Amino acid sequence: MRKIYLEDTPLSEAQAALLQRVRFQPKTERIPTQSALSRVTAEAIFAKVSMPNYHAAAMDGIAVKAEKTHGADEQHPVRLKLGEDYAIVDTGDPIPAGFDAVIMIEHVHQVDEQTVEIMEAVPPWQHIRAIGEDVVAGDMIIPLHHKLRAVDLGALLAGGIVTVPVLCKPKVAIIPTGTELIAPSETVAEGEIIEFNGTVFSAYLQEWGAEPIYRGIVQDDYELIKRAVQSAVEEADIVILNAGSSAGTEDYTVHVVAELGEVITHGVATRPGKPVVVGMVEDKPVIGLPGYPVSAYLALEWFARPLVHHYYGISEPERTKISAKIGRRIVSVMGAEDFIRVKLGFIDGQFIANPLTRSAGVTMSMVQADGLLRIPPGHLGYEQGETAEIELYRSVEQIRQTVVVTGSHDLSIDVLNALLRANNPKQNLTSSHVGSMGGILAVQKGEAHAAGIHLFDEETGTYNIPFLDTYIKEKAVVLLQLVYRQQGWIVPKGNPNSIRTVEDLTRKGITYMNRQRGAGTRLLLDYLLKQAGVKREQLYGYSREAISHLSVAAAVAGGTADVGLGIYSAAKALGLDFVPVAEERYDLLLSQSFYQSEEGEQLVSLIRSREFAHQVESLGGYSCRDSGTILYERVF
Repeated sequence: MRKIYLEDTPLSEAQAALLQRVRFQPKTERIPTQSALSRVTAEAIFAKVSMPNYHAAAMDGIAVKAEKTHGADEQHPVRLKLGEDYAIVDTGDPIPAGFDAVIMIEHVHQVDEQTVEIMEAVPPWQHIRAIGEDVVAGDMIIPLHHKLRAVDLGALLAGGIVTVPVLCKPKVAIIPTGTELIAPSETVAEGEIIEFNGTVFSAYLQEWGAEPIYRGIVQDDYELIKRAVQSAVEEADIVILNAGSSAGTEDYTVHVVAELGEVITHGVATRPGKPVVVGMVEDKPVIGLPGYPVSAYLALEWFARPLVHHYYGISEPERTKISAKIGRRIVSVMGAEDFIRVKLGFIDGQFIANPLTRSAGVTMSMVQADGLLRIPPGHLGYEQGETAEIELYRSVEQIRQTVVVTGSHDLSIDVLNALLRANNPKQNLTSSHVGSMGGILAVQKGEAHAAGIHLFDEETGTYNIPFLDTYIKEKAVVLLQLVYRQQGWIVPKGNPNSIRTVEDLTRKGITYMNRQRGAGTRLLLDYLLKQAGVKREQLYGYSREAISHLSVAAAVAGGTADVGLGIYSAAKALGLDFVPVAEERYDLLLSQSFYQSEEGEQLVSLIRSREFAHQVESLGGYSCRDSGTILYERVF
């Protein structure tokens, strides 16, 4: 039986162990200074010429001998003759021999074509840029191992440096592995997965200053992977293998590295990202990254990014950090360092952080993340309302201008986001799907600016307002009508199971996809079940939950469910059929402080606009006949 590696090495120890072993020997190249932005200098660079290399006028005016201006004032003006006492100069002109000061043209009175009058004495070297004021020949302009900025290029050119010695970019070979992988395509067969991690790795590496070399997909075959690594270490300074880093029957990375070189670490004490392989082959670092995207991207940053900066001899830049209030409880476990992607908002004067999904395979959690919460080993997590430090993926200013919407999912919120960005590029709208009840509670606790809600009250036969009377405590809020929308059964094309009524959901062989607890759609289903006298236990799949209407539609489209209750636009988006059940009111609950703010006024104006109505109604299954109407207002 193969030896199974998988350790729990602390991340900091694994990083240090790798960097201690690596001894890069970068090559040097000379490139035009104009093309050297963000490159790293291979040696200290010294000026070849002075800048300026002559005494130059710093102002438009006249060059004079300072001593001839002595005594000049408004009561005793001094007259100067052209050619004898002064010369006309413009900014940048050489100072004629015999002169040692410049008087601004604004301070000169023209008496005649040859004579001027001045009313103020000037000191020697006034408004003159002396030789070498900016750069002196022989001075060091840029030190060794310096990442060149835009201003650096100007100083180099001013010093007569037209080519720059820089370190060659480190070459990083990228080897994605997996028999199921295919090149990016618009069509994907069952059992196939588009290989996209390699593109993400390449982009990150380019950002950090490396030269990625994508070597193509290698199937899950030990000998093929082995040959790919042998070839890569001959060409590259660093080798990255993606997938196959764990301890499964087809996880070959650790064994290939062990045979060809040395395994330094297999397994770090992190969540996600534990199954990382770190080793050396022919004195080249080889990193085996997990296949799951989130794990892979985090591990790439933990190990490849430090290596690139180590290669250049420069320090890694740190992200901006802020303190934020935790919006929902986050649980951690002893012994592992947790990395939680979070959404951020600035609400009522404080930053609020809400966790995104922790699944290592959900790429969108990285796309949507505003920041990263690191929970150290031994820390059990954070309770709702506690404060934690967040590393930012976006700027503080961007987060401050983000409108945070939570609650129930609806495509009209996406339309609103697009219109908001089009009208004000500095603003952004971020939404999270926690169900209508979750949205009400988020607004109540000051964790969101607004929430989409559509809660049907059985006793009154109305939407939302009865729930606000119950759950909104000591919070000033405004309820706006957003849209009317069609709810119905989302079914495969042609409705092969002839789903029409609630009773049809109970038939043998019918699998249902439900929404999460607290979602208005789930409450509507429960009401329909009650009206029909059907018990929840009669629905196969009732306990299976989706966080959005599109997730329900995706389950039906993918064949893992036969039916789900959702909105027409979700069915339409995935080419499914739709059996109408009811028109419901979908409202937007806003805190009054946000409603009265400039940002809130802009949002409400968009909701009431023709463009919003046009775009939403074109999705199908919507009516905007009352959009923007105030339905409820509570003031304290």
